[in-house]
Amino acid sequence: MLYQVNIGSSTPLGSAAPSTVRTQNWRRRKLSSVWGRRLDRVNVLGNEVYGHQGCVNALSWSQNGDLLISSGDDQHLRVWRMDHSSDPTNEYPFACQTVIDTGHSANVFNAQMLPTSTRIATVAGDNQVRVFDVGESVGRSPTGNEMGYTTRQACTRVLRCHSRRTKRIITEDSPDFFLTAGEDGEVRQHDLRTPHSCANGSCPAPLVKLPHELSTIALSPLTPYQFVVGGESPFAHLFDRRHAGRYLREEWGMSPAVDDVTTCVRRFSRHSRAPGEAKGDGHITGARMSAWNGHEVPFNSDAVYLYSTRDEPGTNSMVKKPSVLLPNPKRRKKDITGSPSHSSTILIQRTKGWKWMTMTNERFDGDEVEEDEEEEDEDVDDRSISAADVHADAPVIYPRSRFIGHCNVQTVKDVNFLGPYDEYVTSGSDDGNFFIWKKSSGELIDVLEGDDSIVNVIEGHPTLPLVAVSGIDTTIKLFAPGHGPAKYSRYQNVTSIIEHNSRTSRRGMNHATYLQLAHFVMHHDRASDVSRGDGDGDTTDPEARLVQCINQ
Repeated sequence: MLYQVNIGSSTPLGSAAPSTVRTQNWRRRKLSSVWGRRLDRVNVLGNEVYGHQGCVNALSWSQNGDLLISSGDDQHLRVWRMDHSSDPTNEYPFACQTVIDTGHSANVFNAQMLPTSTRIATVAGDNQVRVFDVGESVGRSPTGNEMGYTTRQACTRVLRCHSRRTKRIITEDSPDFFLTAGEDGEVRQHDLRTPHSCANGSCPAPLVKLPHELSTIALSPLTPYQFVVGGESPFAHLFDRRHAGRYLREEWGMSPAVDDVTTCVRRFSRHSRAPGEAKGDGHITGARMSAWNGHEVPFNSDAVYLYSTRDEPGTNSMVKKPSVLLPNPKRRKKDITGSPSHSSTILIQRTKGWKWMTMTNERFDGDEVEEDEEEEDEDVDDRSISAADVHADAPVIYPRSRFIGHCNVQTVKDVNFLGPYDEYVTSGSDDGNFFIWKKSSGELIDVLEGDDSIVNVIEGHPTLPLVAVSGIDTTIKLFAPGHGPAKYSRYQNVTSIIEHNSRTSRRGMNHATYLQLAHFVMHHDRASDVSRGDGDGDTTDPEARLVQCINQ
């Protein structure tokens, strides 16, 4: 039996209920109250001999939540289904009965099941987009054991429209349409109903073409005509597909120019660069648009920033009220055994920069994290965001909130909402933890261990209080409200964790260029060895996996 929405009720959360607004609102309220409880690890999918054999870069739930799709460096798709016969003692037992060899020649970065279908689309480091379909057998095996499919058996379409690594997919309310974004700076819309040959250059014009790499793209089902993109730029961009007028190229029978397909209507920016960040070096690794209200957008950069597409350009809502973005000690006194009840570390915004303070019941002790004097004395105006931008005429929106504590330096990390009202914001971190903040107040409510190295992906189940987490490890961790002390919560060490991440972030900003070059050289050397037959491509060693995954 799944976790109950209403304690004492006999109706499981995943069962069918009358489709009425009143019932749906009741279910949302009950589910929201469950999300407010402490999470803990409830299952691990895979192990040293079963499951993925490399970093798990891609996680997504099917539209109804019946299936969990995963893929990564081993270039295999795995489809996990909840199966109580596999482990009757576990509330959330999942078994993998479908494994697909994608045929990609490089790491898979994203995989999504297309709505109302059995199709699965993937993107990878070989620049390709692939579509797979094994019909109603997806997630099921007639023998109950793992069933493998070759690329020839499962792959129905290979798209080579992108010229560089393809990083993300977003689906629309159709089994035939989806968007992809890649490091070639392009966003492309794919329509599986109209095949074309990529070899002869007949690919449709991209929706967006930017002069920098793209790492992320997001769209809300409530506003499907808008999407946001981010990547190797301090600016994220909001595009609107409704802004289409009369274009002479199309009227003359020619493919429309890139600028004719969509219009950049807004840009998103921070007010200042992070300490140690060079001008123009901002990088947005993750973005998400709210499925609940359609206008809130968090971005993952040096911190997580929350924006709204409805905000007026040029306004600074963060400065209007003090920003207290770390935990409330009163709320956790009852929850965390052994946690200090007399003090808590908070972050307060000052005229120049941000300052760590230790708050006691009596006074502020002024216990600062070690900072370089040069950074401490640096004027905020000297760290203003400045970079050439192809859409410099688009108005700029500034963040409503800033969520801090995690470290986002080494890999491309997503950001996500949790809860039926998107009331929580979450992100992975370079320290192997993932952080959960309350959106309305900015309060950090939990830090959970999700990986032995780095957490990159966090995906909440569409109808259950269940979270799938992955990163450098070859396994997938599942988290849900626990029934006892949270064994994998690291909240009791939150002060030292955040201080460590703050120092690591500052060092990482200064060292990022060198690391990217070093990882490129290592990738090139390893690829050369494999092509010459000097290596077998094995990445089972944790350090080797980290090197392979580090520049995702």
